[in-house]
Amino acid sequence: MAPPSRHNGPVNRSKEAPDGRSKQADPGADFLQLDTADAPPGGLTGWIARRVREAIADGRLPTGSRLPATRGLAAELGVSRGVVTDAYRRLAEEGQIAGRGRGGTVVVAVPAPPAPPWSATSPLSDTAPAPASSRARPEPVLFHADPDPEVFDLLRGTPARIDLTPGVPDLAAFPRAAWLRAERAVLDGLAAADLGYGDVRGTPALRQAVAHWLARNRGIRADPDEVLIVAGTAQALALLGRALGRVGVTEVAVEDPGSLGARQHLAHWLAATPPVPVDAEGVRVDALRATGAPAVLLTPAHQYPTGVVLGGERRRELLRWAGEGGLVIEDDYDAEHRYDRPPVPALRAALPEQVCYAGSISKLLAPALRTGWLLVPPRLREAVLEAKRFADLGNPVLPQLVLARLMESGELDRHLRLLRHRHRRRRDAMIAAVHAHLPGATVHGAAAGLHLMLTLPTGARCTDTELATAALAEGVKVQPLSWHARLPYPPGLVLGYAAGAPGEIAEGIAVLGRLLRR
Repeated sequence: MAPPSRHNGPVNRSKEAPDGRSKQADPGADFLQLDTADAPPGGLTGWIARRVREAIADGRLPTGSRLPATRGLAAELGVSRGVVTDAYRRLAEEGQIAGRGRGGTVVVAVPAPPAPPWSATSPLSDTAPAPASSRARPEPVLFHADPDPEVFDLLRGTPARIDLTPGVPDLAAFPRAAWLRAERAVLDGLAAADLGYGDVRGTPALRQAVAHWLARNRGIRADPDEVLIVAGTAQALALLGRALGRVGVTEVAVEDPGSLGARQHLAHWLAATPPVPVDAEGVRVDALRATGAPAVLLTPAHQYPTGVVLGGERRRELLRWAGEGGLVIEDDYDAEHRYDRPPVPALRAALPEQVCYAGSISKLLAPALRTGWLLVPPRLREAVLEAKRFADLGNPVLPQLVLARLMESGELDRHLRLLRHRHRRRRDAMIAAVHAHLPGATVHGAAAGLHLMLTLPTGARCTDTELATAALAEGVKVQPLSWHARLPYPPGLVLGYAAGAPGEIAEGIAVLGRLLRR
């Protein structure tokens, strides 16, 4: 005889129904808001599998998502574990999910991509456009001649098999171990008071580290109190745009060709950004004078996108223009990345009273850190600081302290040496691929930076936007040169090489060559 139960309350004697349901009430699961009351009688396994399959297809469960353990999900749903196990087995047989041991069960299927946000129809496409009557509305075109400010968000969010867009370093080389060591050291020595609001100008440690870095690497002598820590060059341009407007400057000239993104940021705050042509010696100072603009945005150490260095005589002309009252905004966006030429001193080192200097860590470590620095002449300092204060009360403190430690310890210098070696190999791979697959194209700006500018062969039967559109349809992402030029300029492409492996680079260039030959 079985011994009497020691439990005086009601005993849970629930039994499983033939379809795997418990006879007690089904509580439902937070996972996908599953409620077994919605399942058809006798079809629990198929219903669970279908709901998970639908979530994978519509993106609620992206690739890499971890599914609940079978035991836990069964308990939440009030069903037998075998029901959930069978549902998972079906999905695994379809290739949708896979077991990863202690890593659990994860989604491995790639959902069908949504319709691309660009028009894939171009003179290079083998597919004729659908009749107008069969299209409810025209698809938006990504690579049109006059892109709006949202185009970079759209481009970054567009998937591609091979990404050759410019402006990104080798993110896989980010010094994770060094960053973690520096972070632990910072946290170990941090007092509770250090976790409060920081100095709107930036932490003293980082401002000092930046001043030392600029002295060592860019020839700029600056007191740490002159350094303002900002959220990248984009914020530096925004702060300058606001401050210049406060003192009556509503027009800043820009290089042409020149960075579309930088021009868009300035244009958001200012009334006009007149273009100034760039030639083999850099910006044409005579044309700058002709615009009558009181200020100009320049990339003198490695002009974007042509890659030319501001020549000696042209530099002297520019300094004379600035000495007469002109203001220079120097965007020193990637001057540390050089391979086949000596360093070029910053303009700020020669004329600090007339040069606003902007730099960032985006091309040295990662854009995700959103950290940069800005030096401005004394007459603009209070206006810029006020704009920063009312923008965000200053950058986050902890990343600043970690970055300061990396800069002062020599880790950032070591990382830069590693990047130069990697980037040089990838640049060489891109140049070799261009010679092999685009023999009529001309390469510009190879001696430094993270990108090449390519002008298309004479007689090319397409525009650069059409070529970029066709390339994206083939899974290769590039930027058309015409995006960055408002004055007449040959068609071409701006191609980033730093973030891709040499094999990917060669394959991407081969696709461009094949498309151009069509």
